Amino acid sequence: MKQLNLSLILSLLAAGGTCSTSMAQQAKSGDKKPNIIILLADDLGWGDVAFNGNTEVKTPNLDKMSTDGVQFTRYYTASPLCSPTRGSILTGRHPFRFGVLAAHTGGMRVGEVTIPEICQKNDYATGFFGKWHLGWVEPDEVETRGFYSPPWQHGYDEAFATKSAVPTWNPTKTPAHWNGFGAQDDGSWGGSRYVQNGVVVTDNLEGDDSRVIMDRAIPFIEKAVKEEKPFLATIWFHAPHEPVAAGPEYLEMYKGLEPEIKRHYYGCITAMDEQIGRLRQILREMGIEENTMIFFSSDNGPADPLVKQGAASAGTFRGHKHMIYEGGIRVPSLLVWPGNIEANKKVNTRMCSYDYLPTIVDLANLKFKMKEEYLIDGISMKPAIENSDIKRDTTIFSAWLRLVKDTYGKALVGERFKLLYPEHSKTPELYDLQNDPDEKENVIDQFPAVAEAMIQEMKAWEQSCLDSQNGKDYTY
Repeated sequence: MKQLNLSLILSLLAAGGTCSTSMAQQAKSGDKKPNIIILLADDLGWGDVAFNGNTEVKTPNLDKMSTDGVQFTRYYTASPLCSPTRGSILTGRHPFRFGVLAAHTGGMRVGEVTIPEICQKNDYATGFFGKWHLGWVEPDEVETRGFYSPPWQHGYDEAFATKSAVPTWNPTKTPAHWNGFGAQDDGSWGGSRYVQNGVVVTDNLEGDDSRVIMDRAIPFIEKAVKEEKPFLATIWFHAPHEPVAAGPEYLEMYKGLEPEIKRHYYGCITAMDEQIGRLRQILREMGIEENTMIFFSSDNGPADPLVKQGAASAGTFRGHKHMIYEGGIRVPSLLVWPGNIEANKKVNTRMCSYDYLPTIVDLANLKFKMKEEYLIDGISMKPAIENSDIKRDTTIFSAWLRLVKDTYGKALVGERFKLLYPEHSKTPELYDLQNDPDEKENVIDQFPAVAEAMIQEMKAWEQSCLDSQNGKDYTY
């Protein structure tokens, strides 16, 4: 297994790596630091957007992003679950390195180096908005899993965050059709609530939850622009995570569509899409669109109950959230940076959620000194974004683990082959993604040498992550 050290990446950057013409022109105009926005949907499947072929859902703004910028066609999440993937995005490391093995387990360790911390050291304003899910956001919470570890302990100047899921419409109320977690007999919401910079929020929480989030993100951006500071805005929507609920106008858009839950599901996706369009329009109005890179992806595949009810979709891919097959870890992913990267381009290079940190450091030319022993699992995708597809010489490790019912799903994704151990199974499977992207035929008996090599590499991955988790990279 090959791993990259961030200090090596930065030294290569300092030595003068390749840059696009527009970036060179930007440097001549005074090295203005680019703004960075990281958008994340929650449980959005490969097949839940129009630009991936869904003919029913309305996602015009995401569709526009897919043609205005780059679409990563082989983007994988570090886990088929939300919390681990979120941690991987911020750190550039597999979540097993810092002990976030599944949802609602552990929390972000303060010893981890994050994108917002690096941005702070480069004089950026940093803000977080939406679903955190990497630790409690209220210090008095006492639960059997996790610990207090809010965004402001990890590099964010401003934060408007929930610990975990809330309804996608009226986030302080239980939807009429919902009787699962968080539901209260009086119609209130008994789950996570919004906290802004440590204070529980009670105002402007009606209607669409994506709008509620964007109403806090936009003032942060406007303030940074007014103060002439570059900014990092991390905007992590709850949509379309359960409980999914859509308001009347969005339900009307899908009138006649069955089952009813599908109208709510598509409705909250369209509402999120509208807020993304709103954000892009404001960037244009402020005159900063060409100096702002916007990333978009999902934290994992579509939720299993919603797939089974006929609402959510992983497209033709096998599986869903909680599964290590393609449907659980291969999701939509986009990057838009007008005037700086090529438009309407598809990048087929394998990319992982833990590539965010080195890619952002590279694209934005951020300076930061990292300890030599600190391991970064991600690689910079800049060569693939700016030039042509590159052959990634590192495998992608995706996994999740729960210490109940022997639940451990793990996969190693190579250029052609993918080795995996399904949840609740100790028997490996091998798939030829080049010829069988939908994982219909297990070819482990046809390629025993390939399988054995990947099994040994997976063991090396696991040991390396365990070493980090137990203190090799820093004292926690």
